[in-house]
Amino acid sequence: MSRTAVVLFNLGGPDRPEAVRPFLFNLFNDPAIIGLPGFVRTYLAGVIAARREREAKAIYARIGGRSPILDETWAQAHALQAALGEGHRVLPCMRYWHPMSDEVAGQVADWRPDRIVLLPLYPQYSTTTSASSLRDWRRAARQAGLAVPTAAVCCYPAMPGLVAAHAEALRAALARTRPGKARVLFSAHGLPEKVIARGDPYQWQVERTAAAVVEALGVPDLDWVVCYQSRVGPLKWIGPPTEAEIARAGQDGRDVVLTPIAFVSEHSETLVELDITYAETAKAAGVATYVRVPALGTAPAFIAALADLVRAARAEPGVRSASGGRLCPAACRRCGLAEVTAGAGA
Repeated sequence: MSRTAVVLFNLGGPDRPEAVRPFLFNLFNDPAIIGLPGFVRTYLAGVIAARREREAKAIYARIGGRSPILDETWAQAHALQAALGEGHRVLPCMRYWHPMSDEVAGQVADWRPDRIVLLPLYPQYSTTTSASSLRDWRRAARQAGLAVPTAAVCCYPAMPGLVAAHAEALRAALARTRPGKARVLFSAHGLPEKVIARGDPYQWQVERTAAAVVEALGVPDLDWVVCYQSRVGPLKWIGPPTEAEIARAGQDGRDVVLTPIAFVSEHSETLVELDITYAETAKAAGVATYVRVPALGTAPAFIAALADLVRAARAEPGVRSASGGRLCPAACRRCGLAEVTAGAGA
């Protein structure tokens, strides 16, 4: 029987308070996040990590002092392995905290698979997430001597199973609001405008996901908007900001249903930012009902979609989107397939 290793890429998060600072350092030392020369970036990453450590520890303290993202990803890995069946081993691989690429590449090499499928848990491709993980994996795989046929999935922003899982969760949330009074906020992590201006397809893909979910939901005249959260630093970020849209909904007398459209796992930016900070924003803005839709987690339709992606990808090495070919318009010069063609992806 053939053996397929499936590597699930995710962001990672500190597993204890003492890990907060090194996690932040790893994050800001990534050239995909801060595009400065190595020695400058490393110095700056150390400064930023030191300055943000106390605030970040306070955030994680509100959810037990650690990120749940690894546990969430392991649950998804187990569910996906069960869906794929015998001959598959699914392993989480985190970008900024353990287990990272070097450790996981060693585990994959020890298992001696016939082929590898790389599957980012980022439905929408970005140079700051999927591309960074794929690039780091390629380095680690070389060091581990992994000369195995490898396929990578770059993106799946409107894959039917993903869309169905979002629509199912959103429909349940809408049932908790006043009839005809809800505004759906599809909230995604923001990026600096300059990243998008360089041809990053993330914003286009996020908007495509939201539109596909609205279509699948089939609610006539649904009031909805795409917005972006988690802005940091002095740069201008894509918008509109999620907190501003919550305030506007309050002014308009609307209930708010907030769904994390680009996160598939719970972590600090859902459990703290969405559940606590933005709930307080909604209350202050006079929003009568605020409902946060859970991240997809192990929703059956989502796991089935991931299994379909693996089955399609394992048949042929290389990089593919959910449909096989390029999804993004020409203006997205740094889409997943273009990045790989230029030697910057998997």
